[in-house]
Amino acid sequence: MKRTVLLYGLVGGVLIAGLKFIEYRFLVIEHSWELYGGLVALLFSVLGIWLGLRLTRPATQVVIKEVHVPVAAATPVVVDPARREALGITARELEILEAMAAGLSNREIAEKLFVSENTVKTHSSRLFDKLNAKRRTQAVQHAKQAGLIA
Repeated sequence: MKRTVLLYGLVGGVLIAGLKFIEYRFLVIEHSWELYGGLVALLFSVLGIWLGLRLTRPATQVVIKEVHVPVAAATPVVVDPARREALGITARELEILEAMAAGLSNREIAEKLFVSENTVKTHSSRLFDKLNAKRRTQAVQHAKQAGLIA
């Protein structure tokens, strides 16, 4: 009895293996384009995901370490009123120049000095002419070098 069961089991296994082989051959031969297309699609999907992750990676963070270096005290800047008069800078223009050096915008300067924004622009353009400057930062730099502001 055992022998018969083993024989039937062995024949059944061989038949199942044969059917699977025939099914495999049918898939490979008959549907080769679909298989190749699927493999190419899988390849491009993997490549697309990899590139997407690589290109959208967050930017590297830059860590800035603060270093304290002892600096000798600089000599205080002395404001030279004679230089201001020589350049023809008025008291109001000097106020605007000091506000520019403090980093205030035209609107903020106008509010602080209780004048219109156009008045601040007019005084600024006159300052630029007198200091031979084209920008606010350049005017402040020239004024500091000339000893007009601290």
